[in-house]
Amino acid sequence: MSSQITTAFVNQFSANIQMLSQQMGSLLRPAVDVETVNGEKAFFDQVGSAAAVLRTTRHADTPLIDTPHSRRMVTMSDYEYADLIDDQDKVRLLVDPTSTYSRAAAAAMGRAMDDVIISAALGNAKTGKDGSTTTAFDSNNTIGVGSPAAGLTLSKLLEAKEILDAGNVDPSIPRYIVVAPKQISDLLGDTTVTSSDFNTVKALAQGELNQFVGFTFITSNRLGVDASSYRRVIAFASDGIKLAIGKEPTARIDERADKSYATQVYYCQSVGATRMEEAKVVEVLCSEA
Repeated sequence: MSSQITTAFVNQFSANIQMLSQQMGSLLRPAVDVETVNGEKAFFDQVGSAAAVLRTTRHADTPLIDTPHSRRMVTMSDYEYADLIDDQDKVRLLVDPTSTYSRAAAAAMGRAMDDVIISAALGNAKTGKDGSTTTAFDSNNTIGVGSPAAGLTLSKLLEAKEILDAGNVDPSIPRYIVVAPKQISDLLGDTTVTSSDFNTVKALAQGELNQFVGFTFITSNRLGVDASSYRRVIAFASDGIKLAIGKEPTARIDERADKSYATQVYYCQSVGATRMEEAKVVEVLCSEA
C-alpha cells in the first residue's frame, strides 16, 4: 500500500482525491512516426538516394545502379507501475481512489514514453544489418548556444529550419520543436522579433496557437541539459524519429488474494525509439541563465 494514502483520510475533510500537477500522458507520441512491432528488437529498412546515369550512345547497355540501403534497430524496453489499495483504506476515504490511481499510472506511462523518444532523438542509433553499428548524433546539426550565451531566438529557429532544408528534408512532412517553458519567454524577449512576429509569439505563449516559423511547438519539462547546463531543444521532422510500440499501455485492476484481497492497480507497456535519419533532427542549445 502506498505510504502516502493516509493524507486522504476522512479527517482531512477532503471531498475527493486531487492529483498534483503533472504531465498527463505523452506529449510527443503524436509528433513522431509510430509503428507496432513484435519481438524484443525491431528493424526498420531504409532506401537512400541514387543518381541517374547519362545515356551517351544509341543501343547502350542498360546501366545497373546500386540503390543504397540502410537499417535501424530498436530495442524494446518494458515499463511497469503497480500500487495497492486495502479495503480498509476505502472505508476510511471519502471516495474510492482506484480511478485516481489508474489516472496516475497512465500518466506515468506517457511520461516514460516521452523520455524514450527524447533519449533516442539525440542519442546513439543502432544501425547496420544486425544493428551492431553505432551511429552518433551529427554534431553538424547542433546549433550552438551563441556568444554570449543566448536562449531560444528567432535566428536559431531560422537556422534550424535552414539545416532541415539543406538536408533535403521534405517540407511537406510536419516539423516539430520541443522546448521548455523558458524558451517561449526567450522568444517574447527577442529584440529581433518583428511586431507581427511578436503577436504570433504572444499567441504561442498564451496557448492560442502552436506554430511558428514552420514548426509546431511542444512545451515539455522533460528535456535534458548538456554538460554546461544548456537546455537541449529538439527540432525534427516527424518521420525522423520512430516510436516502436511492442505493447500499448495496458491496465489491470484486480484483487490480490496474497495481499489480503487488496485492490491492485497495474499498468505496463513495451516501447522503444530510434532516430531514423541524422538529417531530420536538429539540436538547439539554449541558455536559461
